[in-house]
Amino acid sequence: MTHVVVVGGGITGLVAARDAAVAGASVTLIDPGPLGGKVRSSAFDGGVLDEAADAFLARVPEGVELCRQLGIDGDLVSPAVRRAHVWSHGALRLLPEAQVLGVPTDVDELAASGILSSEGVARVRRELTIVLEPPVGDVSIGTLMRARLGDEAAERLVDPLVGGINAGDTDRLSLAATVPQLDAAVRSGHASLIEACQAQRAAVTDRSAPVFFAPKAGMGALVAALVADLSAREVRVLADAATAVERDGPTWRVQLAGGESEHADGIVLAVPAGAAAELLRPHAGRAATLLAAIPYASVALVSLAVPRAAIDRELDGSGFLVPRVEGRTITACSWTSSKWPHLTGDGTTWLRASVGRDGADAALALPDDELVGAVLADLADTMALRGRPTEVRVSRWTMSFPQYRPGHLDRVDAIDADLASAAPQVVVVGAALRGLGVPACIRQGTDAARRALAALDARL
Repeated sequence: MTHVVVVGGGITGLVAARDAAVAGASVTLIDPGPLGGKVRSSAFDGGVLDEAADAFLARVPEGVELCRQLGIDGDLVSPAVRRAHVWSHGALRLLPEAQVLGVPTDVDELAASGILSSEGVARVRRELTIVLEPPVGDVSIGTLMRARLGDEAAERLVDPLVGGINAGDTDRLSLAATVPQLDAAVRSGHASLIEACQAQRAAVTDRSAPVFFAPKAGMGALVAALVADLSAREVRVLADAATAVERDGPTWRVQLAGGESEHADGIVLAVPAGAAAELLRPHAGRAATLLAAIPYASVALVSLAVPRAAIDRELDGSGFLVPRVEGRTITACSWTSSKWPHLTGDGTTWLRASVGRDGADAALALPDDELVGAVLADLADTMALRGRPTEVRVSRWTMSFPQYRPGHLDRVDAIDADLASAAPQVVVVGAALRGLGVPACIRQGTDAARRALAALDARL
């Protein structure tokens, strides 16, 4: 029987292992644990709260379909509220509903929000009269947005939304790799970017459909269902780390930190880019060099349980974003109890504040108590938090968010091409390559299993 070794037990690796087993291969999954990577739920304030991602996109098929296959689709819930705020010019202001990844499609609604100054709104309005020239090749998101919408809209609308999702700086993030929807808009042939985004919104036939889903028990339930499925399919899981990948005649061996080794006909590397680079360097030097050059950003999530009476404002949304130009410690705060009301009782509110992004991570060097103090100071100023938390959790994710620089997809293609030539039975996938979100990682895991098995078939 063909034996596939999957190195890495995040969502991508778990799906790759499952799909290879479904296809009939014998599979070993290697990961020191905990399985699930950055998808993790843990005990908090008498309940369970996610430590990183708390939902996945509902309008792309991979997440929902996987939940259906695992039998947990009936447990999916969507956020109770859809609107969010932006802290801008000294107040929390509603993010316009008519927007696509921060690009406003109703300039009057934008003007009424107060997020931008009157000069900033006027600059956005002029975008409708400027002939849209598609960029030559890939550019940064910020380069395009500043040219089309002006600096203020780029900094107070697009960067907090898109940059916040990716813990990045849109002046340094690839348009094509990070926001393909906006890359398609700018190349669509419309007269302006706003008009192109208006057309995208008009194409959505059911705006009442959920945007996000999550298992009611938290995203950790998805990991638990995957792990149980692997066990049922007799996938062998080794709580160890891979230290080397070596050729063994026409096949391979994966050396483990514990001193053992594992034979492999095919290998899927679903680990961070730097770790994959070290394993691949003896066999595919160019791929290793390109992988090692992918930068990462660090973040922390500070979860707080506070008495509802300690917050002197209505929590009328899912939370708020904080533009980089505001100079705050926090980059966002999720009003978890409003977003997911089934998680807490009436008297307690859960909040999750995000800290850190590419190029702005000084606060992450603070010890936990000082970091929490800085977060509480920001929350006092922005959302009128007056009381002390009854429970606190700091989840640190060091070097956890890959940053897609302009030209990223070309470099990923070069990585795949080098591996196809030098080591076709080895596939490298994961959040560092073709998408950060859970559905993108599921899609990459499925593709990795297919590619690894296809390479083995071609060899035979």
